[in-house]
Amino acid sequence: MKDTDIKKLLYTHLLCIFSIILSIFIPSFFLENFSILETHLTWLCICSVSVTAVNLVLYLVVKPNVSSKRSSLSYKVTRFLKCCIYFLTSCFFFHVIFVLYGAPLIELALETFSLAVILSTFTTIPCLCLLGPNFKAWLRIFSRNGVSIWENSLQITTISSFVGIWLGAFPIPLDWGRPWQMAIEGKHSSLYVPGMGLGTVTQ
Repeated sequence: MKDTDIKKLLYTHLLCIFSIILSIFIPSFFLENFSILETHLTWLCICSVSVTAVNLVLYLVVKPNVSSKRSSLSYKVTRFLKCCIYFLTSCFFFHVIFVLYGAPLIELALETFSLAVILSTFTTIPCLCLLGPNFKAWLRIFSRNGVSIWENSLQITTISSFVGIWLGAFPIPLDWGRPWQMAIEGKHSSLYVPGMGLGTVTQ
């Protein structure tokens, strides 16, 4: 049984990685001038939607948590609405955290919120797919060791996402003098680095 769960979990993560790769190349065939760097907000939205769709389909097919006692339509609709509220709440929560760490409140608000959405996609969505809107189960898993390989995977994935988003922003100050860090329109470019505030560079 454990070997089967390991294989299912491996396939789930591989397909999620594959969906991210597809979100890089497939949109270029349908969207004009699509680029990760030049149209990064569009790519973040596409990546978030693709990863969310893959997670939903995979967890519905794999069904690692089959202990659902209720199956009425009203219960499913209520559960779905709660999951949407949880997801939106996590997006706004991460957005507030980024602002508290130095992101501009008004300027670049869309970029900051997009970052919050992509982080929620990799942390909140798997939790919702596996546990549902059960906050007590979330606290149990993240306050102690998981009782199954799926719960341990949630812990590793969530922690890795937080560490990865921090490490991804940490080297930005090293490139402040590079052309790709400069604003195209003007001579000044404001850069936000989580935990380091907003810096300005001059050409």
